[in-house]
Amino acid sequence: MVGELQRSVGKNIRRIRLSRGISQEALGAVVGLHRTYIGSVERGERNITLQTLEGMAELLGVAPMELLDDDTSARTDATPSA
Repeated sequence: MVGELQRSVGKNIRRIRLSRGISQEALGAVVGLHRTYIGSVERGERNITLQTLEGMAELLGVAPMELLDDDTSARTDATPSA
């Protein structure tokens, strides 16, 4: 059973990874996971450990909590109102 948090974490990892121009292979190399596993994480199909989450956050240049936040995309991508 896939939970909302697992899905949100995967979406956040993918969104931030793509915005930084980092491949799944490069991200996987840093945390010791195959690129196909990274893809499964991004789709919300696999769980990751907190240690892996911290390693991903470090490479992506964000706080680990940003990967856990299910509202991060709305806040990060929002444009200020004039």
